[in-house]
Amino acid sequence: MNAHKERRTVRRSVALPESLATEAMSVAPTGSDKNFNQVVLLALSEFVANRKKEAFAQEMERMAADPAIAAECAAVNRDFLETETDGLPND
Repeated sequence: MNAHKERRTVRRSVALPESLATEAMSVAPTGSDKNFNQVVLLALSEFVANRKKEAFAQEMERMAADPAIAAECAAVNRDFLETETDGLPND
């Protein structure tokens, strides 16, 4: 088996408003060399990362609202309460 995965490229044609394409290029980072493909790649990568962060935050909120999870967290905190007096800094 190959030690590395083959990097595959998917080509798609999209229709964008000219104003959006122009604005995207005007705010493109200098490292993109003003290459539209690189700008789109960066934008989609950031979009995916943000969606994953949002999904994680929503899951944490759901867990925080779950009474069973809150009870378990409280029990763990009680179990370790005496370690708070160990004299070590909290950070």
